Amino acid sequence: MPIGVIVNALSVFIGGLIGAFLGDKIPERVRKALPLTFGVASMAMGISLIMKMDTMPAVILSLILGSAIGELIKLEKGIEWCAGRIRKPIERIFPSKGDTDNQKDFMEKFVGIVVLFCASGTGIFGALNEGMTGDHSVLLAKSFLDFFTAGIFATALGYIVLTICIPQFIILICLFLSASLILPMTTPTMVADFTACGGIIMLATGFRISGIKAFPIANMLPALVIVMPISHLWVSLVK
Repeated sequence: MPIGVIVNALSVFIGGLIGAFLGDKIPERVRKALPLTFGVASMAMGISLIMKMDTMPAVILSLILGSAIGELIKLEKGIEWCAGRIRKPIERIFPSKGDTDNQKDFMEKFVGIVVLFCASGTGIFGALNEGMTGDHSVLLAKSFLDFFTAGIFATALGYIVLTICIPQFIILICLFLSASLILPMTTPTMVADFTACGGIIMLATGFRISGIKAFPIANMLPALVIVMPISHLWVSLVK
């Protein structure tokens, strides 16, 4: 039973629903201050995951190649296009709330939380770990952060935030179901490097959510796909 996956998706749905419903009723100082806290929390989680790194050259190479792949296939632009397509019917059903009218500002924040919810190292590792061991504590801990993050960002972005629970659930449940196939083929070094790669992306996500630097984090996601094979090859051929 994927308890952690279900709870994590529900936390985004309920948090987004409550945040969008309350909207301007939440004081502006809270709506502006808490995203900074969420950004710092994402950075802290990222740093803790980076410290688990085993093979630095393999992780760095994966990030470079993964980012190049993401830029070439315009992954972030694809997410922005999907967000634009979803936003219009959502806003026809529910009036837009908050003060995020600028399209560029909207997309920067939306893509940031999509990556945070759907492709964080914590979420991916948590789903794989639950699938293999039945331990859902990692995803439950992530659910607390996701609930409040979805709620606060929904006050500015509106009801579209709660729709993120759909791709999030699909990604995490696929990882949960495939865990029994993936993890037996990995080594502790591969898992450590994968975790560290996710941590670097989470660190960049924190900078983006805080409004410090808009890293193209969605374009970095292919690194998560290639980091384990590169780590394995590096250890086999170079070390």
